[in-house]
Amino acid sequence: MKLYGYWRSSAAYRVRIALNLKGISAEQQSVHLLRDGGEQHNAAYRALNPQELVPTLLLGEGPEAAALSQSLAIIEYLDECYPQSPLLPASALARAQVRAMALSIACDIHPLNNLRVLQYLTQTLGVDETAKNAWYQHWVTSGFAPLETLLTRHSGQYCFGDTVTMADVCLVPQVYNAQRFNVDLTPYPNILRVWQACQQLPPFALAVPELQPDAQ
Repeated sequence: MKLYGYWRSSAAYRVRIALNLKGISAEQQSVHLLRDGGEQHNAAYRALNPQELVPTLLLGEGPEAAALSQSLAIIEYLDECYPQSPLLPASALARAQVRAMALSIACDIHPLNNLRVLQYLTQTLGVDETAKNAWYQHWVTSGFAPLETLLTRHSGQYCFGDTVTMADVCLVPQVYNAQRFNVDLTPYPNILRVWQACQQLPPFALAVPELQPDAQ
């Protein structure tokens, strides 16, 4: 099993957390998103992942190898194949509620602040650094406000009760990115409380970007 990722990619960060929670070892292969115009655009990687995004999880070797993309699809695959430390609850309703929180981050917040969007703002539209950061902060806070309400309803120690779920796996990397862009998180005490609880767990702590082999 090989994980193609980048140390600061929040989507790859999610998969690293999930692998750690399940005790699964995967070889890490760096895809540098900034070097030489972005290694994700190289022909070899494009053949592996036509979206030219990270992460990609490669299963097996040779002609029988299978490549999985999209972090939440990868995480659900891992959850189905490695049932230890499940990341989704037992009941259908609870699973849907956890997915809703995870997707609110992965679909509503993250795509608007992904590297390719920020590069388009600055390189194509000519947006300056101040305006780019304002864009980033706007969409994070727009997504965190309703998520804070959901945590008021559903959280215990973690996003959904007292067991780590896929929602926590998505939340922690998004908080990391929000801090990088100086988003004021004081209006979101539940988000901060859950983030701090997760930081105490080794599977989360070992997945932080600065500890990855390609960290710069």
